[in-house]
Amino acid sequence: MEFYTLIVNGLVFLMIAVFIRHSLYRLRYFLHMFQQLGYKKQEMRRWLTANLFSKVLTAEHLLYNLVILFMLYFLAVRVTLTSGAIIISIFTVFWFTGTTRYKQEKEKKPLVYTHRLKRLGGLILIVLVIAWYILLDLGTITITMRDFAAPFLKTDPYLLSFGLVVIDMIVPATVLLTSLILQPVETAIQNSFKKQARNKLASMPGLVVVAITGSYGKTSTKFAIDTFLKERMNVCVTPGSFNTPMGICKVINNNLEPSHNVLILEMGARYEGNIKELCEIARPDVAVITNVGLSHLETFGSREAIAREKSTLARELKYQGTLVLNGDDPQVKAMAKLRHDAAIIMTGMDGTVRAMNVETGPSGTTFLMQWLHDDGTIHEQEMIRTRLLGSHNIQNLLLASAVARHFNIRLQTVALAASNMEPVEHRLELKQRNGLVVIDDAFNSNPVGAKNAVDVLSSFTGGRKIVITPGMIELGDAEEEQNRRFGRHIGNSEIDLVILVGEERTRPIYEGIRSAENQKGIEIKIARSLFEANDILAQYAREGDVVLYENDLPDSYETIN
Repeated sequence: MEFYTLIVNGLVFLMIAVFIRHSLYRLRYFLHMFQQLGYKKQEMRRWLTANLFSKVLTAEHLLYNLVILFMLYFLAVRVTLTSGAIIISIFTVFWFTGTTRYKQEKEKKPLVYTHRLKRLGGLILIVLVIAWYILLDLGTITITMRDFAAPFLKTDPYLLSFGLVVIDMIVPATVLLTSLILQPVETAIQNSFKKQARNKLASMPGLVVVAITGSYGKTSTKFAIDTFLKERMNVCVTPGSFNTPMGICKVINNNLEPSHNVLILEMGARYEGNIKELCEIARPDVAVITNVGLSHLETFGSREAIAREKSTLARELKYQGTLVLNGDDPQVKAMAKLRHDAAIIMTGMDGTVRAMNVETGPSGTTFLMQWLHDDGTIHEQEMIRTRLLGSHNIQNLLLASAVARHFNIRLQTVALAASNMEPVEHRLELKQRNGLVVIDDAFNSNPVGAKNAVDVLSSFTGGRKIVITPGMIELGDAEEEQNRRFGRHIGNSEIDLVILVGEERTRPIYEGIRSAENQKGIEIKIARSLFEANDILAQYAREGDVVLYENDLPDSYETIN
């Protein structure tokens, strides 16, 4: 009898262990998604809603509760409590042992255990441990009335299993709730970092702050400015796509040295007010606005709202600062009217920094750069030869050279620096891989950039041309139509194979390709993930083929196909 009791109680302990393990895997997974969404509670709520029945509340949760309900109301008087414990333990092991839904073999962007994540995860763990303890304490009631054999168990398996599955179900909600509880703490910490950054900048009155914003091209323009200025100056620049308040503060507080002459900051925005928040940390002496496009249309709502937000940088520019504008974008060009005190440098065909005789191809870009006087006469001109791919990079180089001109750097110096420039990582970056030519444009998917990337692919000769893409995101109501247009452009560009990542998400691209007037026998394959797309590529591609990776969605988007 004691041996039998030991086995049955062992099953109960196994059930507890399986659920705790499952809940911990879910906690890590949802923390990972929250981190990838920038700890934005509104976006996390939207993500949870979109994945409600695939990740948050699964079929296993619902079926498990039905099993408990069925046993309580229909079998409680027919089977012993011990038999019930055995049955429930079997269902637990069968449905909740597996964690593949929450444990990806390959993560594009691994979970980073930052101080913020540790605070959030630690508090959630404390809450879960308390909940498990209370549940086990409540469950340690000897049940004899319904157990006709003997009270082998000191825990009601029905209460215990129901409590464990409920805790498992509410793990995603605890992430949001705990983040709300910790918000005052996080705000205080962030404010202290901002204050530290402002104080450091105030202690360096000779430092020139250059800030760049725009719907796209910010990072490429930032690194082009850095390339040109560091020929003559000591420059501190934010790495990668660091364009948030905490990213900028981290660079100022940790990387900026008294020896630096120039600080180059990229300023991103997903919501109205983001640029002003960044400028309150570091007001620019030189402001660069690249363009107004459709990026983040989902959160801004309209192109006019995007233009309004980008123009904040012009309004926040220091008195008598320098404003560098892309004159080929009408909405950006109009921002010159916002500041009558500032020195305006306009780039483009009607500007004082412009490109002539443009030639683009698979080996790079060549054009004549001209710097003009205000009366239209030529001040300096030089041939620019760069390995950067795509005509849209010309805009970035013009904006960067305008900043160099502000710092009295010679155009000849700019031309030399441009000839040695390497592409920004994952932005039309040319690579060789297993005999294939790879165009890595994984971080650069907007309607203009996507079209230009396909044009770059089309310029290659020799091998077959392949596109791998999940399409464009965060374009709001325009997303479907923009992806359909992207598909039509692919269909008209003599591409041999298109691998679409995510069937539902890429349906507009598929429809666009098939509706293209010049599409001739283009092959289309569907993959569920980038890793599956690479498997398809490995089976299809041969040496000399050219592959374009256009956009690469984070793990938080791949779960919604």
